[in-house]
Amino acid sequence: MNPDRRAMIDGQSSPRRRNPTSASIDYSNRISKPSKPGPSKTAQNATKYLTEEEQSRKFVADEDKFVLKQSKKKAGIRVREARAKPIDRLAFNLRYIDAERDVLDDDDGDIDIEVGAPADIVHALSLAQLKELESDISSYLILETDKRNRRYWEALRTLCADLQSKIYADASDGRVVNSVVDDIDRILSPKTYDQLEALEKQIKAKLRSDEDIDTDYWEQLLRHLLVWKSKATLARIYDDIKEKRTEMLKARGPTAPSKQASVTTLSADATASGSTPIIPLAGNEDASNVTNALYDREAARGISENEEIFTAEEEVTTSSKPQWADKYRARKPRYFNRVQMGYEWNKYNQTHYDHDNPPPKVVQGYKFNIFYPELIDKTKAPTFKIIREHGRRRGESFAAAGENDTCLIRFIAGPPYEDIAFRIVDREWDYSAKRERGFKSSFEKVRDDINATQHILLWYKKKETKKKKA
Repeated sequence: MNPDRRAMIDGQSSPRRRNPTSASIDYSNRISKPSKPGPSKTAQNATKYLTEEEQSRKFVADEDKFVLKQSKKKAGIRVREARAKPIDRLAFNLRYIDAERDVLDDDDGDIDIEVGAPADIVHALSLAQLKELESDISSYLILETDKRNRRYWEALRTLCADLQSKIYADASDGRVVNSVVDDIDRILSPKTYDQLEALEKQIKAKLRSDEDIDTDYWEQLLRHLLVWKSKATLARIYDDIKEKRTEMLKARGPTAPSKQASVTTLSADATASGSTPIIPLAGNEDASNVTNALYDREAARGISENEEIFTAEEEVTTSSKPQWADKYRARKPRYFNRVQMGYEWNKYNQTHYDHDNPPPKVVQGYKFNIFYPELIDKTKAPTFKIIREHGRRRGESFAAAGENDTCLIRFIAGPPYEDIAFRIVDREWDYSAKRERGFKSSFEKVRDDINATQHILLWYKKKETKKKKA
């Protein structure tokens, strides 16, 4: 045994033997092991640079983000200008809860535009419109990264697919007859999103089990459940949108919306829904049965692909009341107007655009339909006149380069109807009187004794583009 250890066991202290030639130990001056050297400056700089694959992914992500932002911005512009498609209305409604929304793209009158329920907008569309909307939704889904926004678009796409399948479906197809489908809808419609989600798990577990079940029925039930789940998702998001908009309205305070904002709301809703647009009556607007019948008949004709509802009504200023104001109750005539939009292939647009990437649409003409079924003097047709403000004459232009001057077209009928005016683009009219084009003015009769509707077809002359000599 080591002598030192033996002495320790016996409780004796033994002097430490030290080699006189070995180095002495100084406990007050410890020498630590050198630490591992850090990365060099070159290695630190290398971490700042991305690989080629990472750079490519980042570039694509930034590009997608920019394209999505531009799509939302364009949708907002089309809604404000009353030429929105269904996808524009759906994207515009989402702006209230969009965390990535750019506030610089907002307009002061946006909050006055009514928010339509997403499900109602989709349900009002035709088959062709549903197909177009489904394609537009897919474009948003490819670009969208926000989880709630993606749920919104996925729910809308499911709803579009379901409505299309119902249109395509024939009474003889499928084993689930209409009465069973109605029963399924009665079961699912009152359930909340959480209840539908729990039921979905139960149905999937039943389909995976070895039970002897009617597989076709349960699969059909599951398909209906996914549709109702999408509706519940849209209802949840729509509640959030309304709540956020209400908060913004309260924060703004009691302010009457401008006339232009209300006009934009009306036209956008009518265009987005695809159904017959209903123009609300003003307090003194003609609401007789004959007027309503005339309006409904004109609205039933609908609008063509390049047409939009036109309601850019302007206030009519008069220095004094008409002489008949004390004798008859003044009322404003109802109207159903359309504006024709199209592409202008001038020299600039031919150089910078093509048919796959067309230029912005411009106004090409108007169709005015003003209803006067209760004119006192039925022998005199209503007239109209063009008013150019600020002393501008015909042919003169005060507009900036690339813009068009505007003017007022004022309709004058006589008692008991007030004058009504609309703001239109001031350009040279086409008097060629071609079929469905040119300039036409007529006063249509409903019966032999009633002149009722003033029709004005106003088309602009196309700008001729000079061809280059060979």
